[in-house]
Amino acid sequence: MRFLRRLYDMVMRCAPSPYALAALSLLSFAESSFFPIPPDPLLIAMALAKPRRALWYAAWCSAASVLGGILGYVIGAFLWNATKDFFFAYVPGFTPQGFQSVEALYKEYGFWCVFTAGFTPIPYKIFTIASGVFSMAFVPFIISSAVSRSARFFLVAGLIRIFGEKIRNFIDKYFNILTIAFLVLLIGFFALFGLLKHPEGSEEKETPKQSISEVSE
Repeated sequence: MRFLRRLYDMVMRCAPSPYALAALSLLSFAESSFFPIPPDPLLIAMALAKPRRALWYAAWCSAASVLGGILGYVIGAFLWNATKDFFFAYVPGFTPQGFQSVEALYKEYGFWCVFTAGFTPIPYKIFTIASGVFSMAFVPFIISSAVSRSARFFLVAGLIRIFGEKIRNFIDKYFNILTIAFLVLLIGFFALFGLLKHPEGSEEKETPKQSISEVSE
């Protein structure tokens, strides 16, 4: 934990520097495949310092995160057997048991697995690598990553752009809960849409066709 705290402090020291945008982009890229510190704290600090550029920072953060996700996908597809011992030993969030659970989910819900991890506090890096390991189709992976990562970072930046410093404590305290709640609502919406589109018992029952001889009788 001390190691992670030192990493966090080192990241936050980049916020007031002239290289803050480069640091944010590098952090977003690395966090998507192997780095343990998420980019949100640095994004929040930079957006508070320059609220008018908050959405610009979010755009860079999103793009770099998706590119980092592609690196995770490549690691999973081509280098996993050679690197898995490193990830299981040194990268927080990676465990053999957890990875087996992810494999079971991917068989049916690959797109939504990536989307959920990209938007919520679930470690996104696990799912970028898993996408390559389990050969998820690349285009759906990119779409899911781009939408979820952008939604997350633009939500943070947008709140700061609108409310400024007074929203910071609220984000720190409740953001994880809000992202999970939003995801639940989104899934509920699609489930409701499916029910409305295909309500039970709405299929027209086929009536047996009468023969010409039966009609004429």
